Amino acid sequence: MKLLLPFILTLSLAFTSSSIFASDNNPDAILGFWKTGEGNAVVQIYKQEDRFFGKIVWLKEPNDPATGKPKVDQKNEDPKLKGRAVMGMINLRDFKFAKANLWEDGKIYDPKSGEDYSSKITFIDANTIEVRGYVGISMFGRTDTWKRQQVK
Repeated sequence: MKLLLPFILTLSLAFTSSSIFASDNNPDAILGFWKTGEGNAVVQIYKQEDRFFGKIVWLKEPNDPATGKPKVDQKNEDPKLKGRAVMGMINLRDFKFAKANLWEDGKIYDPKSGEDYSSKITFIDANTIEVRGYVGISMFGRTDTWKRQQVK
């Protein structure tokens, strides 16, 4: 029992200190280039005034294999947006810094499905974010883990 208590205290302190160091109150912490979980795109997250946006700046397969032409947004229901280039598309919109490690009230567009989802971004550490898209409430959605990319 004497050995168990110091072990538990040390373990508790390790978890507490790691979460303290992961905490970031900097609204600009998510700025930069992020590779999606599937690794098929890189999104540049940037800031306009107090809102955060993301633009597709790299695609693993930028051209349609059937035509050899640049990929376009084929599934969008909005006729004004259908046919726009996927490369350069703004797919993250209007995120607000809510509190340490959390950006909320944004939208994410998925060009594969043509669907727009409510979204939030959670800062995990300096090189990892979780992007969650959902319908209605956050409980009904999907989370994708993105990794920071160093641009040369």
